[in-house]
Amino acid sequence: MKKIAAIFLAAVGLAVLFAFGGCSGEEVFTEREYSSGDALVKSVSVDAEDREVSVILSEDGQVHVSGWESEKEYYEIDLSQEGALTVTLRYNKEWTDFIGTKPSAQYRKIVLAVPDQILSSLTVTTTNETIALGALSFAESVSLDSNGGDVRFERVSVGKSLCVTAKNGDIDGSVIGGWDDFSIACEIKKGDSNLPASKEGGQKSLTANCNNGDIHIEFVAA
Repeated sequence: MKKIAAIFLAAVGLAVLFAFGGCSGEEVFTEREYSSGDALVKSVSVDAEDREVSVILSEDGQVHVSGWESEKEYYEIDLSQEGALTVTLRYNKEWTDFIGTKPSAQYRKIVLAVPDQILSSLTVTTTNETIALGALSFAESVSLDSNGGDVRFERVSVGKSLCVTAKNGDIDGSVIGGWDDFSIACEIKKGDSNLPASKEGGQKSLTANCNNGDIHIEFVAA
């Protein structure tokens, strides 16, 4: 009798796992492409979860966004009259839809192409994935925040400020300018850093916060 009860409970458990665990695999994703066209874009903000975000150079002076959407996971892209472009990942899901596997890695990527030396600011926030920023210049500020992934940037130029945050990941990058050009505020837990906790002076600011990871940022010539 005990053996029959055990088999019954196991069958019920498998049925529950099948009912909930297969939901993500049933989603159909299609690629979405957005281009700003002739519209003037002054700033870009990306707010997503579980998405790898790559920021690269746009060759035609426009802003381009490429990602994958389904009926349950889609992007809300809005350009304000002031020229602020926002890209936000939205969910149309029941709580049971979050149980089970994530979509395939190929669908969990955003590629943002922006022109050089035109945008005033860039803000990117994501979770559990890497943020990668190429060699680009911004008139004012750049803010990169990954909760659960690495933050990487190469030869980034800012007019006022650079703020980078990572949790359970590393911060690794280079910024255009000299040591004396930046004031520095650095906070790190459970990791190593090549930056001091604090440094005054400089017309620009560099802020780096990392929990359970390392910080390595170099200052390089233009």
